[in-house]
Amino acid sequence: MEATTAPRIPSTRLALHHFDTSYGLHLGALWPSVRAGLLCEQKYGALLNSFAAADHVPRELELLNATDFVSEASQKAQQWQRGAAAGEAATGCQEGSGESRTGLQAEMVTQAETSPPLCTSSKIKCYAFPRGDITRFRPARPDALGLLDYYLMDAASLLPVLALSVQPDDFVLDLCAAPGGKTLALLQTGFCGHLAANDVSVSRTKRLYHILHSYVPKEVRDTVSVTSYDGRDWDQVKGGTFHKVLVDVPCTTDRHSAMEEENNIFHKRRTKERQMLPMLQLQLLMAGILAARPGGAVVYSTCSLSPLQNECVVERALDVAGAQFNISVHVEDLSHFRTLFQDTFSFFSDCRLGELVLPHLTANFGPMYFCKLRRM
Repeated sequence: MEATTAPRIPSTRLALHHFDTSYGLHLGALWPSVRAGLLCEQKYGALLNSFAAADHVPRELELLNATDFVSEASQKAQQWQRGAAAGEAATGCQEGSGESRTGLQAEMVTQAETSPPLCTSSKIKCYAFPRGDITRFRPARPDALGLLDYYLMDAASLLPVLALSVQPDDFVLDLCAAPGGKTLALLQTGFCGHLAANDVSVSRTKRLYHILHSYVPKEVRDTVSVTSYDGRDWDQVKGGTFHKVLVDVPCTTDRHSAMEEENNIFHKRRTKERQMLPMLQLQLLMAGILAARPGGAVVYSTCSLSPLQNECVVERALDVAGAQFNISVHVEDLSHFRTLFQDTFSFFSDCRLGELVLPHLTANFGPMYFCKLRRM
């Protein structure tokens, strides 16, 4: 008797086969190391909850040798600004000032000229263990009022939020907000005048509510409106109103796909859905661009290594915005993030647009792609 059906190949194996084929080409010699990272335990960061009474937590984490990589990057950025100012002062009074800059000075000046200071509110604090240190954080604990002291997340997920650079009283839209880590990080800036957190999935929105209730006091929750629209239609709800928009789209979630059978997009039944992802991503990014006011910023992000879901989607969106909507969109350079965060994350140096954090055994965060756009 012949078997009527071939044995089902695990989705994780299908995913890895797909990754080996496409990422082997895209990442070349880097792929074996990235692949090893994807298949090993992920590293987390602890996003401190500024709303909780948890003043003892930084000291506790520092004793374990964890550091707040956000404030370290902020200090680095301030040093560049000062270095650039000093460099300008020193060279301003000399002819041929270009030659008189030392290599390092020149680099600092270039960095400072091309990079806005890292506009992070000092309220965002995220602790991570150093490269090669695989200590795990303890689970979060409640304070006297029941608010948890920190949120454990892939620390690379914070980079799109930092790139958005929320300013005081900004109207902010998180278009695909569930499960809620980035929404919580946006609230930790302390700057959101109003935050619209949307996710098409009602069940995932429940997780978002749960996170808001576990971390955020009622008076702050009241500044957040949680909705379950299809993000693609958002411009029909509220077009052109937001200063900052985060578009963290559904993607192949590469780490999950390589490791977990449950809810795996590489399952044979989900082939069509997977093939349609770049189209869905483009529609969501377009909705995000249309939701931003002129002069507003949009950050597009995925947790995939795929250029088809990353740079290609951004390039298509720039074309569509110009051709169909007569909207000019400018890509902002985020290469200074690579320098600011090189001690914590491993970056891919060959992205055509945006930045990509690569999983690496000594710094096993990501993948996380992010690209910042400005609606002109």
